[in-house]
Amino acid sequence: MDSPSAIVPRRNEAVTAYLILTFTALLWGGNAVAGKWAVGQVSPQVLTTLRWVIAFGALIAFTGRRSISDLPRLRPHWLYVLLMGATGFTAFASLFYIAGETTSALNLALIQGLIPALVVLINLVVHRIGVTGGQAVGLVVTLFGAVVATTHGDWAVLTTLSFKFGDALMVAACVLYAAYAVALARRPKVAGLTFFTALSAAAALTSFVPLGAEWAAGHLQWPTPRGWLIVAYVALGPTLIGQLLFIRGVEMIGANRAGLFVNLVPVFGAMLAVLVAREAFGPTEALALILVLGGIAIAERFRARPAG
Repeated sequence: MDSPSAIVPRRNEAVTAYLILTFTALLWGGNAVAGKWAVGQVSPQVLTTLRWVIAFGALIAFTGRRSISDLPRLRPHWLYVLLMGATGFTAFASLFYIAGETTSALNLALIQGLIPALVVLINLVVHRIGVTGGQAVGLVVTLFGAVVATTHGDWAVLTTLSFKFGDALMVAACVLYAAYAVALARRPKVAGLTFFTALSAAAALTSFVPLGAEWAAGHLQWPTPRGWLIVAYVALGPTLIGQLLFIRGVEMIGANRAGLFVNLVPVFGAMLAVLVAREAFGPTEALALILVLGGIAIAERFRARPAG
């Protein structure tokens, strides 16, 4: 049996982890506002490339020696690391920032609420991981919330399929990130920090492909002074600090409990879109938020529990 002195530190550690993970979700939620504010200040692919180049540079400055020592363990998995960085980091960020040009920060945040539901669906289809009845209800409610957000309450959109381009891109980004999240189960057995550094290197490298396409199309825009502030926030906040804090939170309370805090991202994103970006928040947006969060809550409440 644990002594009182042993129990108190554990409780304190859990509280610290909760604070760390809540702040992480706040940083990630702020990315929706940053993506919207970037329009006209820095082009999407320049922002994506600078985001990962700066983050990788900072990581290698602090973890270079450790990452190099782990290279022999990562080398057999180079293709996996490259694809993970390309899809979960580069492609997601590229679509996210392009979406910000034609949709609201509020929708960028709300549609991200699809990711937990998509993870469950992909696991069901690819790995045949069962879904409880409660999870199925939660998934349907979440998907309905995303439909409300992407149609803006106009059901005629469903018959004409005239979705906003940015909303459609955001849904595609969520599918890619959900696939990345499912594939994380096969990650190499290396330290979380080392793995994140490797993924950042892959993201920085692969980001030059869409950057080249943007340059060839004549849409490349180097950051304005305000654009550099946005780049700094995105690279150091959601990307570097957010990911490092999440890794620490996982180490403190485990991946399952830490993963629940990701559900706060659409909440904080929506709040910041309204309070900071001054976007309209009407009955349609309120209904979408309630449905997305309610569906996530139902799915989490009735998810299958591990035996034992």
